[in-house]
Amino acid sequence: MIGTTHSRLIIIRGNSGSGKTLLAHAIRQARPRGVAIISHDVLRREILHVRDGPGALSVGYIDLSARFALEHGLHVVVEGILHSESYGDMLASLVEDHRGVSRCYRYDLDLEETLRRHRTKVLASEVSEEQVSSWYRPIDAAGALPEFVFDATVSAESALDAVLSDVGWERETEFLA
Repeated sequence: MIGTTHSRLIIIRGNSGSGKTLLAHAIRQARPRGVAIISHDVLRREILHVRDGPGALSVGYIDLSARFALEHGLHVVVEGILHSESYGDMLASLVEDHRGVSRCYRYDLDLEETLRRHRTKVLASEVSEEQVSSWYRPIDAAGALPEFVFDATVSAESALDAVLSDVGWERETEFLA
């Protein structure tokens, strides 16, 4: 078992550009101390610099990082594309082993909305719409995770309100998108 009965584990998955990182940082902004963000992009691309897929080093590294943070008194937000066939079992194990409140969310947007959101990001100049389209998955449910789904009608602020309510937190700061 990991964490405490008071710790929170929040998992946010979805396609590139869907709003995962924005939501993770909004959670931290609302609860500025004690929230570790375990970012799939940062750990896989920037730290390890490895390809993604089943058995990738990033799977174990995300698991180890989340467990370390929970064991050291932090709340944890794991966010990323986190395809179910590569990360699903590990994420389910994290949830199962966590003593505190665990909540899982998945952005489920159509390709058109995914590309529209991608165009608003700074990264859009470096990552083409063709690349984003090649990574896109219409539905990537992780059967072992009890995921709440955010669709295109859910604003960033509404998603934040839902997560904070689900884990029993109140905002300590205002939402700044």
